[in-house]
Parts: sequence; C-alpha cells; structure tokens
Amino acid sequence: MKLSGLNIKKINLSDVDSNYSGQDILMKLGELYQYESGIYGYGNLWTKLERKVENIIIEELDKAGCIQVEFPKMQPKKVWEQSNRWDMYTKENDIMFTIDNNLGEYGLAPTAEECATLFGANRLPSYKNLPAIYYQIGDKFRKEIRTRGYLFRPRTFVMMDAYSFDKSEEDMKKTYQLMHNAYMNIFKRLGIFVVPTVSDNGVIGGKVAEEFQAPTNLGEDKIFYDRENHIGINQEVLTFDNKEEYLMQLGIKDINTLEEYQSVELGNNFQLGTRYSESMKLYFQDDKGKNSPYYMGCYGIGLGRIIAVLIENNVIRKEGKIEGFSLPLAIAPYKIQIVYKEDKEEIAKNLYEKLTNLGISSIIDDREGYSLGNRIKDAYTLGTPYIAIIGNHATSDTIEIEITKTGERFDQEISKIEELFD
Repeated sequence: MKLSGLNIKKINLSDVDSNYSGQDILMKLGELYQYESGIYGYGNLWTKLERKVENIIIEELDKAGCIQVEFPKMQPKKVWEQSNRWDMYTKENDIMFTIDNNLGEYGLAPTAEECATLFGANRLPSYKNLPAIYYQIGDKFRKEIRTRGYLFRPRTFVMMDAYSFDKSEEDMKKTYQLMHNAYMNIFKRLGIFVVPTVSDNGVIGGKVAEEFQAPTNLGEDKIFYDRENHIGINQEVLTFDNKEEYLMQLGIKDINTLEEYQSVELGNNFQLGTRYSESMKLYFQDDKGKNSPYYMGCYGIGLGRIIAVLIENNVIRKEGKIEGFSLPLAIAPYKIQIVYKEDKEEIAKNLYEKLTNLGISSIIDDREGYSLGNRIKDAYTLGTPYIAIIGNHATSDTIEIEITKTGERFDQEISKIEELFD
C-alpha cells in the first residue's frame, strides 16, 4: 500500500488517551471514525486486521466441523415471540433496537438463537442429521447505555456466533468441549492469553456457561484465576446464593488462594439444553420415531473487542511516552513499512516492488515533503512489526531494519528480505 493513498491525519502523540492509547491513535489518524457514542466507521488498517482475525476463526471452526451460514440482521418480532424473549429484550432489559412500520415490528439482531433454531430445525429433521454446528460472522446491535473504551463496549460490533444441535445432553456436552478447544486454538493463534472462566448464563438461558477472559487493566470484569488448573471464576458468580455449587464444580476450596485480575470478555459459550427447541416447539425425530427436542449450545466471539485488545496489548511506550503500537507479525495486515530519504527513493521503490512480488504486504511512505525522521515516527502509529529504514548508509544491496516492538535495529540484505517473514 502507498501511504499517500491512505490519507492519514498528522497527530500529536502527547495528546493520546493514556488508557486506550492504541485505539485513540487510530481515531486521531482517521482510521476509526465515531459517528456518535458506540457507533464507528472503520478504516483500512482495522478492516484488514478484522479479516485476519476472521480468517483464523473460520479456519479453526471449519477444522472442528462447523458450517458457515448467515442469518438475518433484521429479525421479525414473531420469531422472538416464539421463544418468549421479545419482551425480555425490548422491555425488561431493553437490549434490542426495534423497528416498527407498516410492514410490522422487527428487531436488529443482538444475537440469533431464535433464527438459528428455526434454521436448524428446517435442515435437521432426524437424529441421523445430528450433530450439527452452524456459525456466522456479522454485525450485532445492542442498546448499551454506557459505552466505554471505544470497541471494548460499543453499540454496533462484529461477532462470530455459533449454534449447535445435538440429540442428547451427553452429546451437547461433547460439542461444548469441542467448541471450547476450538476457542483455545483461536486465541493461541491470535497471541492472546485467555482464562476460561465460569460465568452467569444471563438472558441467553441454559444451565452452564463459560467466558474467555483476557487479563488487562483496561477490562471492566474481575476474575479469580486458578493458575495450576488454568481456569477462573467471574467475581459476579461469587455474589450468587448458590456460589458454593460453582466453587465445588471447579474444585476450589479457598477463594483466597486464587489470583485476582481485571479482564475483558472476548468470548462466551453456553449449554442451552432444550430451552429454545421446547419453547419454540421445534423437534427432530429420534431413533424410535418420536419427536424429541434438540439439545443446543451457543457460542460467541467479539471480533471488535479482540482487535481492541490486540492493539492495546501492543502499545509501544518508551520512557513513559506513547510512541504507537506494534502488532504481532502473524496477524499484522502490513508486515513492514518502508521509509526513506528523498535521494533514496529508487531503492525504496525497488524494495516495495520486490515485497509485492513476493506476496508480502507492505506500506511505502511515499508522501512528499516528509523527512526520514518524521516518516519513522509515523511508522509506529500503523502497527507494522518491521520498518525498512533507507537512509544515508543504505545501498541497493543492504538496508537497515527495525523491529518496532523492541527498537532493535540490524542490517539486512535485500536479496534475503523474505527471511524476515519465515
């Protein structure tokens, strides 16, 4: 990509939000645009990073045998009335945005259990068709009264939501574990440390739920972590009358032995049981020819929140000052940024052409009137793991490379540039 085409704004890093620094950098660059509280437009960097995250999720879910589909974002009221959740989401908790016109009443999807159950029942009439897991990746809408942290809690966001169908409770639990393992693989590939955490099932329903919490001082949740068994419990669960049941389930005898962290929830899984199939009167034919309710699970991952965590976890601070952020090489949309002195433009363009031919995504700072120093400074704000610095000592054979995360610099032969990305 040619940086001149991105049209980023000039920013003063001393004015960046000290808490949500990475996202605020993107806001000031113009790569995030806030229309109003909780509603954003996304620029090139965010969009490409979202595709990277999305592809990792798709690859791992496909490995687990899940089937990608798409449900409507505008959902009829009558669908939600089948599960008796319309009033719950529009009156009791006031979560859903609604549309009322001469065609009828509709809700903008905050989640999709009802649509998924109808979809599954239409395709899975017999026990012979089970198990099945359907997933989608798309926009969700929620009436967050208190938005915070940019994409940590917005009103519109991109989410992966999946829905499983099984013929028995035992099979449902096996699918639940399958999805747990897939989630752990996803977060490992993304380079995010998460704690599987016992949680409340909330308005979704079901008896068993778990969250995937990423420890960060920017989070609004608090978890207690059992390091030996790598599992946690959400603080809110400890306020329940039946909290001892949860602690026994985890084998925790003394809460004081656990580590306490602030965290942010990146994913949530639920064992729904027959809550939706029975309330919506949707059944499959079992091996005895009788109608039986589907045992279901639902599973969600917030892509926007994942990207926010990735950016904030990789903010560069030197001597207490914020300089930018540096994304992990495996998921960075652009792997390297080329900066150069004006009299070294030919070397820079040749390098950019070579990287392009090798299929290595890169940025060349081709803006006119910028010094090498200013170009280096701006490179930190775009998250690239490497900077190719083409200054006084650069030749057509050798250039200087900086690792933006650490500031380490070394000479690199251009003929072997691809070795940086192995």
